[in-house]
Amino acid sequence: MNLPNKLTTFRVILIPFFVFFLLAPYFEGYGNYIALVIFIVASLTDFLDGKIARKYNLVTNFGKFMDPLADKLLVCSALICLIALDKIPAWIVIVIISREFIISGFRLIAADNGVVIAASYWGKFKTASQMVTVILLVLNIQNTVFTVLGTVFIYISLVLTVVSLIDYIAKNKEVLKDQN
Repeated sequence: MNLPNKLTTFRVILIPFFVFFLLAPYFEGYGNYIALVIFIVASLTDFLDGKIARKYNLVTNFGKFMDPLADKLLVCSALICLIALDKIPAWIVIVIISREFIISGFRLIAADNGVVIAASYWGKFKTASQMVTVILLVLNIQNTVFTVLGTVFIYISLVLTVVSLIDYIAKNKEVLKDQN
């Protein structure tokens, strides 16, 4: 297993630790900071694995499949935890997760037809905005500026989620043609 794939696997392994420290009652007052560090480290592996894979020509089928899946698992796990902590409305998370299912389905249909759907810039912006949103909400600084900033990023993430979905569908609508 090459380094980018190890980083992707490491990101997936970090998810249960992130969830545990964010939600477990044993770490009252500082569990969210441990969770925050884990989330930031996991998010950085997302940036690094792709960069290393492209730079050193280490792109693999495992990486093509697992990297976006690891991103979805990390962000969706965090957003679901934030619903439980009453930091984000459930309907927004439902929209975000629905988009992920739709795109995953699109990619499966495309793969069956021998088509690879590459990540778009809109999708990358969406993921980055979601990661920033999670960081702001987990950090949970109780002042007006951070509260407003967190809310703004929630809605930026929502808009980018919808825009990236529309972009994927518009660019790849031929994948759905002639499907029985």
